[in-house]
Amino acid sequence: MEKIIKTLAQELNIGERQVAAAVGLLDDGNTVPFIARYRKEVTGGLSDEQLRLLFERLSYLRNLEARKTEVIKLLEEMEKLTPIYRPFRPKRRTRATIAREKGLEPLAAKILAQEDMVDEQAIASFIDPQKGISTCDEALTGALDIIAEVVSDDAKIRKLIRDVAYKKGIVQASALTEETSTYSMYYDFKEPVQKIVSHRILAINRGEREKYLQVKILVSDDEIIEIIKAEYIKKSSPTSHLMENAIEDAYKRLIWPSIEREIRNMLTEEAEEQALSTFSKNLKHLILQPPVKGRVIMGFDPAYRTGCKIVVIDTSGKLLAYTVCYPTPPQNKFDESKKIILDLIEKYRVDVVSLGNGTASRESEKFLAEILKESSRPVSYVIVSEAGASVYSASKLGTEEFPDLDVSFRGAVSIARRLQDPLAELVKIDPKSLGVGQYQHDVNQKRLSEKLSGVVEDCVNSVGVDVNTASPSLLGYVSGITASTASNIVKYREENGMFKSRKEFLKVPKLGPKTFEQCAGFLRVPESSNILDNTAVHPESYDIAEKIMKLYTLEELKTKTFSENEIAQMAASLNIGIPTLRDILSELKKPGRDPREELPAPIFRTDVLEISDLRPGMVLMGSVRNITDFGAFIDIGVHQDGLCHISELSEGFVRSPFDVVSVGDVVKVKVISVDAERNRISLTMKGV
Repeated sequence: MEKIIKTLAQELNIGERQVAAAVGLLDDGNTVPFIARYRKEVTGGLSDEQLRLLFERLSYLRNLEARKTEVIKLLEEMEKLTPIYRPFRPKRRTRATIAREKGLEPLAAKILAQEDMVDEQAIASFIDPQKGISTCDEALTGALDIIAEVVSDDAKIRKLIRDVAYKKGIVQASALTEETSTYSMYYDFKEPVQKIVSHRILAINRGEREKYLQVKILVSDDEIIEIIKAEYIKKSSPTSHLMENAIEDAYKRLIWPSIEREIRNMLTEEAEEQALSTFSKNLKHLILQPPVKGRVIMGFDPAYRTGCKIVVIDTSGKLLAYTVCYPTPPQNKFDESKKIILDLIEKYRVDVVSLGNGTASRESEKFLAEILKESSRPVSYVIVSEAGASVYSASKLGTEEFPDLDVSFRGAVSIARRLQDPLAELVKIDPKSLGVGQYQHDVNQKRLSEKLSGVVEDCVNSVGVDVNTASPSLLGYVSGITASTASNIVKYREENGMFKSRKEFLKVPKLGPKTFEQCAGFLRVPESSNILDNTAVHPESYDIAEKIMKLYTLEELKTKTFSENEIAQMAASLNIGIPTLRDILSELKKPGRDPREELPAPIFRTDVLEISDLRPGMVLMGSVRNITDFGAFIDIGVHQDGLCHISELSEGFVRSPFDVVSVGDVVKVKVISVDAERNRISLTMKGV
């Protein structure tokens, strides 16, 4: 375990004591959000991201150690316990295996020793028709097969070749078809292994799987063969010509195909990790977008033939009305649809329309922009991503929430609610269905699910959850709460009414002291008479918080700024760690606050732009929709998002787009170019 702790400390660039403390807490059954929030003094303030990475690597290294133990036991049983495992790894029957079975190992050893000539007479002594060796050529071929495998299993040789391939190798993609495709740019593509970026690796991998591309790693075969010869062929070797044949065969038949797979696997793994990181960051910013509170919202799910599904929800998300209208082709019932929408706006006092960005959204947006001008109320609209709405509609949860509502209308409710409270609504949907990155189907799906679920869990717990309104889906992401416990909380709430305090959580079946410890600080009880129950202050720190509130009133705490010296003195007098004290003071400044409210609000639109309206040089406000390794896609009010390439995000060098923007950011951009035929818009954030 000490070795694992040292390895983790080096990999994560943190102290060994921090690692050991975190491992101890994890092994004791504490969750990542709980440790990150309430055990800062113990871990030295490790963040949830650091703890998740530590947990992942800890699991990997422990499994690796278990595998090593198995291998050592296997080698001991084989009585071949050496520092090198590969030569003794159980193999399928190979040409070398067969040659050894025919008794050709002594001949191979003589050639490999390079001390004496190996003439035809020496080779002929191994001819044995009963063993399947009828000629000298057959005997010599078998012996060289054995030498080729010996060379192939040489760890030093493989490392030398691997290093050359990584430093000097070229990734080549070429066309397998003349058909134009999304992979056309890779039909004649070359880039150094060391420089190729992750999204290109994932793209050419997919092109290869779909039979559009042939992909290879190019190296100088002659250079590598010379390296092997230098290691194996002695000066004035009497069997050098035979050794050369065996080495060339070893390289081309055994070593290079294996090394090429290793290099490609390495590139793919690195690309997947980068993609997973991108998905995680995009998802985090997507679900942490600020809620639109206190407004009646109309959900507008656009469509053509089947009509646009319309719903209205109140300020708490309750469904008030639903209907369908046909303002889009082929029906084009403009006037009828206008009356339906304006009547609903008037009747339910709608404040904003949440418009899905799927099929027919462009035509629906034009329709909305025109008719909202005639509304007696000031109504704006916001375009929201409807990714995953159909998944929710057909889900068990969607059915349970709206058993009597048609599937299509459930999607419109989701579109409305994800504007009202993105976090509460989006947790109902598998994170993989939320469209938060490119190539998400090209990465390890198990790793993707684990990574994205971890992100959702961290986001839910960073915001906190109202225990009296939260759905089972939302409660299920709270630290320490399982799906069954979440169901029990909702059932208890339905049978006994709203929770009046955090202490009441302990009355929920199967919510014991350990679960209470893990979840209590993340569950809010706005209806409690104790103001601390509506904060992130953990019950274990209530006595400290109460002592602080005796020293200062809440009004004083809201405006008071404590100096470093005052913080240190207060922490000492209260016998509490400084990080925890800071967290308590922060909560007492704004009891019941929602951290998302400090983020930029979504863009509320009242008019629509056409791509034909855009001109180079125009300056517009936009909202960041998605981020990739090569730039950010920004909604500027036309149907097609514009791309702000990584080189256009800032005047200075940008290592990663995430260093400049996040999903949901409202930014000012300038149009560089417009390609209406290909629906491509190039944007810049430089000089605006």
